[in-house]
Amino acid sequence: MTAVDPRLSHQADRGPEQDSPAVPHQPVHGWERRYRAGLVVGDLVIVLLASFLAYKLRFGTDIPKIKGISYTALTFLLIPVWLAVLACSRCYEMRFLGVGEDEYKYVVKASWWLMAVIAVVAYTFRLPFARGYVALALPIGTVCLLAGRYGQRKWLHRRRRRGHFKHRVLAIGSETAVEEFAAELLAEPYLGLQLVGVCLPSPGSTERVSGAPVVGSLDDIPTAMLACSADTVAVTAGEGMSPGVLRRLAWELEGSGVGLVVAPILLDVVGPRITTRPVAGLPFLHIEEPELSGPRQLLKVSVEWVCSTVAFVVILPIIVGLALAVRADSHGWPIFRQTRVGRRGREFTVFKLRTMYADAEERLEALRERNDAVDSLLFKMRDDPRVTRVGRFLRRWSLDELPQLWNVVRGDMALVGPRPPLPTEVSRYDQEVARRLLVRPGITGLWQVSGRSDLTWRESVRLDLYYVEHWSLALDAMIVWKTVFAIFRRHGAY
Repeated sequence: MTAVDPRLSHQADRGPEQDSPAVPHQPVHGWERRYRAGLVVGDLVIVLLASFLAYKLRFGTDIPKIKGISYTALTFLLIPVWLAVLACSRCYEMRFLGVGEDEYKYVVKASWWLMAVIAVVAYTFRLPFARGYVALALPIGTVCLLAGRYGQRKWLHRRRRRGHFKHRVLAIGSETAVEEFAAELLAEPYLGLQLVGVCLPSPGSTERVSGAPVVGSLDDIPTAMLACSADTVAVTAGEGMSPGVLRRLAWELEGSGVGLVVAPILLDVVGPRITTRPVAGLPFLHIEEPELSGPRQLLKVSVEWVCSTVAFVVILPIIVGLALAVRADSHGWPIFRQTRVGRRGREFTVFKLRTMYADAEERLEALRERNDAVDSLLFKMRDDPRVTRVGRFLRRWSLDELPQLWNVVRGDMALVGPRPPLPTEVSRYDQEVARRLLVRPGITGLWQVSGRSDLTWRESVRLDLYYVEHWSLALDAMIVWKTVFAIFRRHGAY
């Protein structure tokens, strides 16, 4: 265990009843109130429209009644009840808004709870409720709520990339840990966290860390927060960062309105894989194994196979048309076949529309020095002369990957998963990177929606490993949803 500063241990053991520097109360940001109010208004409008759309589709111009109460009145009653269920399901808590999949999961959960409540009430009071009305209103409303939340989130992310709607963060920890934390914040501006100050265990002569001023030590946190007007404290690793110090800090921040976040040592182990289990009065974190098999994996395979089969049959004429365009533009077979490595290291043949000239492999060695991905096992070149005119169009819109649906039908690939690697890449994998092969590679994945070819090798590996460790049906749905928008943005498509 890391050595603990005796002064800090003494402070941590004093308990909350002892005097400590007061942390100034931080009121809720005006932008947070406005954003939450915008969500409520947006949800109100969506629920209103979805309810009356379901009413019109089910009843038309009729005005039916149930126990003497018209469905029009029941529709107006459904709206506040739906919003109340959303609120009770934590759909308006700021910590779940704007980032991650929890916001969407809670919206879906709230709608299911509402359906359950309606079913129980109808059964208890023997109400002949029109099932078709409920079956239309809730699904339509849920989908529209998710779309509305997504649109508002994208608006928030754009504002944050321009420097607005951000939390001012005071980071606590060693210089190295704070620098790594700051690099993550810089790479993900949509998180809305801006580093404005740093507290080091031993400040010494260091004046700035990652562009932020060092404003004190672990003893000076309340004063440091006031000096840099921070509204969030982020605790990272470092000398003297013991459970007692963290407990003391939590006591000091009570009632101040200041957020406290902790960057765990296991940075890539989050979400449903972690559960808290008290043992002898101590809160132990139990880390579950990655879900690499079981009923949910079987459900994933089944759903993807059905969707891919239907999609392949529907778009087969489009693939044929694009293949003819490829053949007309350059000499050679229009379908490109290449050996890739799949789950558990099994090799398979991947199918893509050819985007390069037929002699592309022979010309590769002459272009090695112009590799844009110097830190990667891959060859990437933004203006690769081997790419044909039609090939550039296909890559820009990711149309060259459509034949990979056949790989999903055959069971070689998944719709969502890590990028399928080449055998030459796999031969140079270390034990950590080789974990990418624990699941089937995907047509799309976190790498596809996070920058594609603009990603560094380290970022690509990190995203693939994150997916392997934290796969879920909700994450797959979110990736598929984001893929559509990533294609239209065309970032990193070359």
